[in-house]
Amino acid sequence: MSLRAIPLTFFVFILYNVLVLFSGSAGTEGGDGAAAARALLATEIFGIPMISGATWSFTWGDLILTITLFVLFAEILKATYTSTSSLVDHGLSMLVFIAALIEFIVVPQAATSVFFLVLVALLVDVIAGFTIGIRVAKRDIGFGSSDN
Repeated sequence: MSLRAIPLTFFVFILYNVLVLFSGSAGTEGGDGAAAARALLATEIFGIPMISGATWSFTWGDLILTITLFVLFAEILKATYTSTSSLVDHGLSMLVFIAALIEFIVVPQAATSVFFLVLVALLVDVIAGFTIGIRVAKRDIGFGSSDN
């Protein structure tokens, strides 16, 4: 199996879990795991003073979403290739989405807006992967009507 068959969105899913579930603060006994996760995701990594006088703060949640957007772009590019590994990639992307959906429903630390947006990106990856893959395969094989 090629490394191309591994969905990059899996690493975003793991990144969120490592930061939130294994951070130590999110799993406090007797505490609200979702509130602790939201607090961690709202923690500022750095701030940059702007010309307007305001300070732009970059949080852990912002970092996860930024990485997610870049990974989603790479996954959409990967969907344009037609090979056996791309079929495996689409299937594994579906499994990552299902795992994330189950985690969103079941795990209190996943009940955050950041994780929901990661979940939406995973859904877009699954839908775009299959849609683009079918479209590219039709073009490569020459099926379909003569209209583009």
